[in-house]
Amino acid sequence: MQTDKRGVVSWVWQFVKPYQRQVVAAAIALLVGSATWLALGQGVRLLVDDGFLSGNADALNQTMLLVLLINLIGALAVFVRFYLVSWLGERVSGDIRKHVFDHLLSLSPSFFETTRTGEVISRFTADTTVLQTVVGMSLSMALRSSVTLIGAMVMMLFTSMKLTLMVMLAVPLVLVPIFFFGRKVRILARSSQDRVATLGAHIDETLHEIQTVQAYGHQQRDKEQFDSQVERVMTTASQRIQYRSGLIAAVMVLSISAITIVSWLGALEVMEGNLSAGELTAFMFYAVMAAGSVATISEVISEVQRAAGATDRLRELTEVVPAIVAPAAAQGFVDEVAGELQFDRVRFAYPSDPNKPVLVDFNLNIGAGERVALVGASGAGKSTLFQLLKLFYRPSSGDIQLDGVSVGSADPIQWRMQFALVPQAPVIFATSVLENVRYGRPEATEAEVIAACQAACAEEFIVTMKDGYNSLLGERGVNLSGGQKQRIAIARAILADRPVLLLDEATSALDAHNEALVKQALERLMIGRTTIIIAHRLATVVNANRIVVMEQGVARAVGDHHSLLRDDTVYRKLAELQLLTDTDNGSPAGVKDD
Repeated sequence: MQTDKRGVVSWVWQFVKPYQRQVVAAAIALLVGSATWLALGQGVRLLVDDGFLSGNADALNQTMLLVLLINLIGALAVFVRFYLVSWLGERVSGDIRKHVFDHLLSLSPSFFETTRTGEVISRFTADTTVLQTVVGMSLSMALRSSVTLIGAMVMMLFTSMKLTLMVMLAVPLVLVPIFFFGRKVRILARSSQDRVATLGAHIDETLHEIQTVQAYGHQQRDKEQFDSQVERVMTTASQRIQYRSGLIAAVMVLSISAITIVSWLGALEVMEGNLSAGELTAFMFYAVMAAGSVATISEVISEVQRAAGATDRLRELTEVVPAIVAPAAAQGFVDEVAGELQFDRVRFAYPSDPNKPVLVDFNLNIGAGERVALVGASGAGKSTLFQLLKLFYRPSSGDIQLDGVSVGSADPIQWRMQFALVPQAPVIFATSVLENVRYGRPEATEAEVIAACQAACAEEFIVTMKDGYNSLLGERGVNLSGGQKQRIAIARAILADRPVLLLDEATSALDAHNEALVKQALERLMIGRTTIIIAHRLATVVNANRIVVMEQGVARAVGDHHSLLRDDTVYRKLAELQLLTDTDNGSPAGVKDD
C-alpha cells in the first residue's frame, strides 16, 4: 500500500499543532545550535591564521575564549532543543494513542468481527513507539542536519566559490541513492509492520486461549505457525535492513570521496597562494559538517519512512466509520423509561454473512414490567435479539421501539443506558471486586456496591478472599470459579439499576444452593422492570408472563408454559427432552404438565 505523504503529514500535524509554542522554541534552539556550529568554523580559521601562523599569543588566547563561549551557547541550545523535541515526541504519541482509543470505543462489534485484537494492540504499541522516536528525535536530527547543511554550503561559498562549486557537483550523486533506497525502505517498512502486527495477533490469541491450546496438545502446531510468522517478519526486515545499509554505505562512500577530492584541490590552491591555510581549514571544517549532515539525513530518512508507514496504519484505524452513530437530531427519552418494547417486522443478518438472515419479520410487543422468556434451539435468533436491543447492530429492516422511541432515531449511548445485562459468559476485568461491580454504575459508593453483592449472594465468597472487596480478580477473572463470575455479573446488573433487564441464562453456572439464592435476588431485581430472559432450561422460565418460542428467526408461538405444552409441538419436544435429561435428579419444577 502506497503511503500518502501529504495525508500523513497533515494527520500528524493536527496533534502537534496544540503545542506550537514548544515547536517554535525548539526551532529557535535548533537555529541557535546550528549557528554556533557554523560559527566554530570561523573560530577555527582565526585560530590558524591569527593564532598559530602569526605567532600572536594574545590573539590566540582571545580566539580560544571566543570558541569556548560559542561552544557553551551551543550546548545550552542543544539542551533546550533535545528536551523540547523529546517532550513533544512523548506528548504527541500519547495524544495519538488517546485519539485512536477513543475512536475504537465508538466502533460497533462488526468492526471487531474482521479485525484481530492483537493487530490493533500492535498499532498502539509498536507503531506509536516508532512515531514517538521520529517526532522526538529523528525529525529533530533531520531538521538540524538540513539547517547545518544549508549553512555549511553558504559558508563554504563565502570561503571559496571555486571549491564550493566542485562540492555542489557531487551533491546530485549523493541524492540519487537517498531517493532510490529511501523509496524501497518505505515500502518494506510498511510490510514489516503489517507482519509484526499479525505476529502480535497470533501471540494475543494463543496466550488468551492457553488452556484450549494445552488441552488439545496444540503447542507444537502453534510453535510451528509462530516460527513461520517470525521468519516471514525476519525476511522482510532483512530486506529493509539491506536497503538501509546500502543507503548509508553509498552516501558515506560518495561523501568521503567528494571531501577527499576537494581537499586535494584545496591543498593545490594553498600551494599556489590563492587560499590561506586558515581558509582551507575552515572550508574543510564546513565540508565535514556538510558530509556529516548528509550522512545523518540518510540515516534518518529510513526512520522517517518507517514512521510514515506506522502513521498510515494508525490513521487507518481512525478513518473507520462507526456503523452505529447518533442521528443528527437524536430523539431522547422525555420521561422516566417504563420499559415498553415493540419489535415490528424486524429483519437482520450479520455483516459478516449478509446473505444469511438470522431474524425474519420478527414481531413482538412487550409491556412495561412484563417478564418474557425466549426459548428455542441454538441459532434460532435469541442472542441476536439481545445484540439488537443493546444497539450493537441496527436491524436490516423493520423497527424496534422503547417507550415509543425508535432505535433508529435514538442516541446509542442513551439507548444502551436503559438496559442491564447478565450474560451467560460473564466479563470480568483484571481489577478489584469493587471496580468490577462498580462497572455497572461508576459513581456508586462502596456501600452501594456491597449492597448489590449481598443481593447477588456474592458476599459470602468475597469476604473469604485475601483483600475482600479490594481483591484483584486477575485477567478475565482467572481467580474466580464460573459461578462466582456469574454472581459478580449479577451484582453489576443490580447496581446498574436499569429499566430493562436482559438475562442470558443468568443462573446456569450456579450450584443448586446458590441458584436458589440468586433466583430470590433476581426476583427482587425484576420487580417493576421489563425483563427478557434467554433460557435453555425451561425450569428457569415457567413463571414468566409469556414465553416466546423462536425458530429460524421468527416467533413461532407465544403463550404461557401450560398453553405452549398443550398447543406447540416444538415447545413440547423441548420439555420432553429436558425431562429425559433430568430423570436422575427429578424433573424441573413446573415442566411436567400435571
